[in-house]
Formats: sequence, C-alpha cells, structure tokens
Amino acid sequence: MTAAARHPLRIGLKPGAQDITVEELRAVWRVADEAGFDHLWDYDHFQSFGPRGTARPIFEGWTLLAAMAEATERVRVGCLVTGNTYRHPAVLAKMAVTVDHLSGGRLEFGLGAAWAEHEHVGLGIDGLAHRVGLLSESLQILNALWTQERTTFGGRYHRLRDAVSEPKPLQRPRPPVWIGGGGEQVLRLVARHADVWTATYRAGAETAERLAEACAAIGRDPAEIRHASECAWDGESVDQLVETCGRAVEASFTELVITLYRPSAAPEMAHRVAEALPDLRRLGA
Repeated sequence: MTAAARHPLRIGLKPGAQDITVEELRAVWRVADEAGFDHLWDYDHFQSFGPRGTARPIFEGWTLLAAMAEATERVRVGCLVTGNTYRHPAVLAKMAVTVDHLSGGRLEFGLGAAWAEHEHVGLGIDGLAHRVGLLSESLQILNALWTQERTTFGGRYHRLRDAVSEPKPLQRPRPPVWIGGGGEQVLRLVARHADVWTATYRAGAETAERLAEACAAIGRDPAEIRHASECAWDGESVDQLVETCGRAVEASFTELVITLYRPSAAPEMAHRVAEALPDLRRLGA
C-alpha cells in the first residue's frame, strides 16, 4: 500500500520568514485557522538568508509558535523545520511540550539537521560539522524525555543523568515528528523516528525508494510514514499553484505545505489560497 493510499491529503500554509511584520503574520494565522487549513508553519532562522543578504528582519520561530498556539483554535501548528543545532535537546523538548499544551495538543514537531553556515559562523553556534550525529542523539533524547519518567543518556555529544521532564505532551506518546532531508544518514533517521518525511516532490521516486529500503532494514512498514512537500507560490497564477500541488500528489505526497514567497503580500495570498482550498482538496480524491 502506498503512502498516498493510506493517508488523507492535508494542506497547510507557511508564510515567508523575512521582511514580514507581526501584524501580517497574525493575518495569515487567522486565515489558516478560519478557512480550515490542516496545518500552519513558520521558519527557524536567526538571520535572514538568500540573495538579498543576512540583514533583513526575521523573528525567532519557537517564540512565534507559542503565539500561533494562542492566536488559533483549530489549525495544527509547527516549525518547518527546527534547526537541531540551535538548541540543546532537553531545552527543545520543554519548549515543544509548552507549545503542545498552549495549543491544546495541536503541535506538529518538525526537526532537521540544520544547514545555514552563515548563522553558525556569525553567531558562534557549534555543531554543523557533526549535524547528523547531533540530530540522531536529539531524536533519541526528545522521545525519551517526552515518554519516560526519567532519562539517562550517554552519547558522543550529549549526556543526561536521571533527567526529569514534566509535564508530558498532551499528545501521547508524543507530537507527530516531521524530519526533513534526503541524504542516506538522514533517511535512516527518518525510517527510525519520523511520522512524516519532508522533502520536495522533485526528490522523486528514487529517494522514496531509498527511504523504503531504510525502513525495511529495521522492519518498519514505509507506508506508516507520510510524505510532505513544500509547494512554493509567488502569488501569481492560482491555477499554476493547483498544478504544482497536483504534481506533488501524483508523486505520493499527502502533506502539502504551501509556502507564500512574497512576505509583504502574504495575507492577501493566504486569502487566495483559501478560496482555492476546495480545488486543492479534490486533488486527493
């Protein structure tokens, strides 16, 4: 059974992170909640990125998630994806539980190995050279802190001794875990820990096959893992957006995150996507 056959189509919104105001973000959050989107996302960066440089305004992702949890009632919220190197896993575990409680159990937990070299160098953040090993240890620690009364862990990068983390998440045993990436080592982590694998739909069947092989190696059914794709939209043709999302669905992606690539126009773009939501949902019929 394919992932598409087992899982219903879910559609989310993700406004751009750079050059966007709090008021514009709140407007997008309202649209996502009121129009019936399945999930709502933000970024996890401390400095801007891209061809326009690193000095553009950008807000911190997990602080925004707490605000998103309070500003919405129905839509699920998450960070796509959290940079693992930015926070100690015990701190991140506590932050995630806090947002899960604030949202009434609506957290989707996205995590990746991190990639932004300019942030690590500029801000003096260590770990980029060992990012996959750090990600592996963090996933183990997060799961233990969320599910066990006490956690002792001895790894290469992290050590916990009889650690307590209370309260536990509202979602049991833990919030859904989304892991981004397509390298061999990360795919093995996806197979072992993820509920959702996030990649571009252009990653193709070959990458999905490698993920299935990683699942088979540990005895896991690959159809248990949902496939997520970001579908970027510049605000021009809605028909083109529907076509892009259709290609992702044809490639067996069942979690679509529509990324609004014009931050200052994000509220208006969100309204236009909301109007197209019935057409988008029919892609999964």
